[in-house]
Amino acid sequence: MTQLEFLNVVTPFKDKVFRLAKRLLVSREEAEDATQEVLIKLWKNKAKIKDYKNVEAFSMTMTKNFCFDKLKSKQAQNLKIVHNNYQDHNVSLQKAVELNDSLNWVEKIMQELPEQQKMVVQLRDIEQYDFKDIAKMLDMNETAIRVALSRARKTIREKLTKTHNYGVK
Repeated sequence: MTQLEFLNVVTPFKDKVFRLAKRLLVSREEAEDATQEVLIKLWKNKAKIKDYKNVEAFSMTMTKNFCFDKLKSKQAQNLKIVHNNYQDHNVSLQKAVELNDSLNWVEKIMQELPEQQKMVVQLRDIEQYDFKDIAKMLDMNETAIRVALSRARKTIREKLTKTHNYGVK
């Protein structure tokens, strides 16, 4: 496999790898390092890439595992989840402030979710993977993923509603 062929395979999903790493790790720099490590591992095993049924799903699994290993290491003591995936410059200032406030609340609520629910929400609602791919990446059955996603969404919805309705009679 040539370098150009390799780039044609990994370029379409490398941003997804980065976003997943950023969801799991503290900072842009940590996520960039994780993305680079995953791409290096793929490059070193480029001869085997054609054997994978879904290189993107395999890469996401590699990213998840790498990030979990990083989180378990001693270097990971101060890591936290930070994510803001929304930018729209065509909204009014008031709407922008409200939206930013809501996104911040959702981010805080997501930090409190169990790890499995965080992963499912990230992969389904942010990265837009289908249940079948998520099942492979997380080594879970699709029913368990649907249940985890439902519970996570319900928790987010309830806590967000409670936050926004606080003080309203």
